[in-house]
This record gives sequence, structure tokens and C-alpha cells, in this order.
Amino acid sequence: MRLLADENIPLDTIRALRHAGHDVFSTTESDRGAQDVAHIERAISEDRLILTFDHDFGELAVRGPKKPHAGVLLLRITPKDPSAVTTLVLDLLARTDVEWRYRISVVDDAHVRQRRI
Repeated sequence: MRLLADENIPLDTIRALRHAGHDVFSTTESDRGAQDVAHIERAISEDRLILTFDHDFGELAVRGPKKPHAGVLLLRITPKDPSAVTTLVLDLLARTDVEWRYRISVVDDAHVRQRRI
């Protein structure tokens, strides 16, 4: 899967996603400090699912003029450590019963809630 990992995604998670075969653009590594709108534009042009803890992406995806068609995966958890984020994200992306495209997916400790973008 093609992903855009926001600055708040741990580097260990990004490395693990790459090791698992995912194509990950890391804003921490390559676009630190850019505005969320710029990240959305990149996600659209490169067909990437946005992976973030930042609630602003949800607002921008739903109400903004540009819609990230690959989707937004918004994590609303308080991880105990970076490895918990890695495990959660790898497990989520392995699921075959969830469609990410054209959706904002909000993940908490118990659920995946989705809303069409």
C-alpha cells in the first residue's frame, strides 16, 4: 500500500511498514514542517493513504476543497510505546474487511469507524 506518514508517526513504525512491503512517504524524513494542505495535495497526487494522529486531517479531508481519495487513517489511541503503534498499523493494513479508499477511518482502542469522504 502507498502511505503518507505524518510527522507524528514513529520512525520505527515507518521502517516496519517499509519492511512489510509498503511504500511510505515520511513527512518527518522528507517534508518536515509543511502545512497539512501540502500533505493532502501530495497524498492526492501520489495516491497515498494518509496515516496520522492529527485530527486536523480529518477536518480537512471532510470539509476541505481537496479530497484525499486514498483515504485518511486517523489514530485516536494513546500508545504505551512506539511498538504498539507499529503493531496496530500493521494489523489494520492487513485487514481485508476494511476499505480505506474514499474514507476517513478513525481508529480507537476498540473500533474502526469510517465516514465516506
